[in-house]
Amino acid sequence: MKTRFSSLVNVKKNTMQKSESAFQKANAIFLSAKEALKNSLEELQGITPPQNGQIADFLANRTLLDAQRSLIDHNKEWVSFSESEMLKAKEQLKFDMIEYEKFKYLEYEEQKALIKEAKIKEAKDLDEIALMTYSNKDHKKAAS
Repeated sequence: MKTRFSSLVNVKKNTMQKSESAFQKANAIFLSAKEALKNSLEELQGITPPQNGQIADFLANRTLLDAQRSLIDHNKEWVSFSESEMLKAKEQLKFDMIEYEKFKYLEYEEQKALIKEAKIKEAKDLDEIALMTYSNKDHKKAAS
């Protein structure tokens, strides 16, 4: 049954679904960032400094360690950023779900009112038909 809220309910539902999709994407990016950070930390643990050799080997190892630490810092920032984006998306989804439920409830209440109104009208129509039928029987009896 169409009400004045039906189109709004559809709009709110579409908005909620878009927010849900955005939240899922943000969550996937967050999980990917956490995985990248974990991998970069494991790679740092895997770098072993040379125990002997030329100074160039030590410098190369130091450069490699610096690069890995830089990558870890970058991944930490990415995790932090993606977590904040995920939390924003989660809040937006929560807001959109509440809005959708509000309008869905309003639509439901209006449908209930329309059904009640239709039942009252039908009862009045049936009473009117019964009155007409009853008066026609009285007129026929009086005419006989």
